[in-house]
Amino acid sequence: MERRQFLATTAAGLTAGAAGCVDSFTSLDGVSYGREPELVADRPAAIYYPTHTEEMAMGGMAQTDDGVAVSLSYTFPHRFWRVFKREGRYEADRFSVDGDDAVHIMATIWDAETGVVLPVSSVDIAARGGNNVDERETVYPMLSQRMGFHYGDNYHLDGDDTYTVNVTVGATTARRFGEFAGRFGEPQTVTIDLDYSEAARNELAYETYENRQGDPGALSPMDMEMNGMSMPTGSVRDLGGTALGTGRADDIRYAAAVLTDDRFGDAPYLAVTAATRYNELVIPSMGLAGTLTDPNGETVVADTSLAPSLDPQLGFHYGAAVPGATGEETATVDVTTPPQVARHEGYETAFFETPTVDLS
Repeated sequence: MERRQFLATTAAGLTAGAAGCVDSFTSLDGVSYGREPELVADRPAAIYYPTHTEEMAMGGMAQTDDGVAVSLSYTFPHRFWRVFKREGRYEADRFSVDGDDAVHIMATIWDAETGVVLPVSSVDIAARGGNNVDERETVYPMLSQRMGFHYGDNYHLDGDDTYTVNVTVGATTARRFGEFAGRFGEPQTVTIDLDYSEAARNELAYETYENRQGDPGALSPMDMEMNGMSMPTGSVRDLGGTALGTGRADDIRYAAAVLTDDRFGDAPYLAVTAATRYNELVIPSMGLAGTLTDPNGETVVADTSLAPSLDPQLGFHYGAAVPGATGEETATVDVTTPPQVARHEGYETAFFETPTVDLS
């Protein structure tokens, strides 16, 4: 695992209420995992309550000339999981806390006007300051129960100081409609001056969930605000149009609709959202295909790839033009690739064995 350095800020505001601070935890094999308790034994292959949460410190916020808002926040370093494919199967590998990790840094990227969280090709963080620190690294797209879709990683810090941080938001590869057409197509950089204090980090609070950890369910997303602006968690939006129904499998909730708005082109447009079963947070970086069957059992659209898409009203979704569709069809959705985003605890065992879903 390549190391990434980032230097963060003392809290401008703290959002996640929790219990008091605790000392570091050490596993039975003698490996330190920061403040984290042991994972739940026999975790379900589903969304589950995590062992704990840590308070989050709000750092800084900036906005690009194109109206993209960027916020930075941090908490204590913690384990997370990345998705890999081995021997034809997708699985999650844990990245544990290293001895020199000081914080877990998180960046949220969204359109300031509509509040739509933006999946982009990359988020790079360059930090200068401290003891001759001058580093630029790419962070991971992530999904967590408290923050929803964001970008983050664990970082080594290099002393209390003020640091200049450049956050470069890559272009989005998703199709864009309406007022989003022509936007988010080029990398954009914002600069945030941040102060880091180890003492302030150590005051962040902590809460465990001994009575619920490992049970089916999820924590509620936190209310996040910085500089008077609410930070979105990426909840799915209503699709409008002619609804084709909803379905659920592998703790993913699907909804589909056929729309005929001009911004989607001359043909009817099939839009599908994929969200977490609890709290309905958008799940990006999936491969989806859709099939439409008319009331007579005839296939109108067969196994059509649904492209990641952005719309000011629909938000992030998966979609495709479906010539001949009327909205009276029955829809099925197939997962061709499970979500490729990294996961915080509580999501790392879900979303790997999704069958074909019939929407009704």
